[in-house]
Amino acid sequence: MKDPRDIIRRPIVTEASTDLMEEGKYVFEVDVRANKVEIKKAIEEIFGVKVEKVNTMRVPGKQKRYGRYTGRTPERKKAIVKLDKDSKPIEVFEA
Repeated sequence: MKDPRDIIRRPIVTEASTDLMEEGKYVFEVDVRANKVEIKKAIEEIFGVKVEKVNTMRVPGKQKRYGRYTGRTPERKKAIVKLDKDSKPIEVFEA
């Protein structure tokens, strides 16, 4: 099995994801090759919470220019994790 910290890259903290936290949903950037079962197990192991549901989406890379040269930003995968109602919240903003 993969290390859970290799599957979960970082939390995504935006205005929209902060609004989802009130509903018990948290947004993470995850490894592109990870599936929903691996993401669920990794979140439960790292944060010690109970996950109810996982939704994933692939975000394609954008084309960027630097002068006359063009390139692409890497493709990434986001996971929206909904916690069980009995579970404790995840502390994203830690001091």
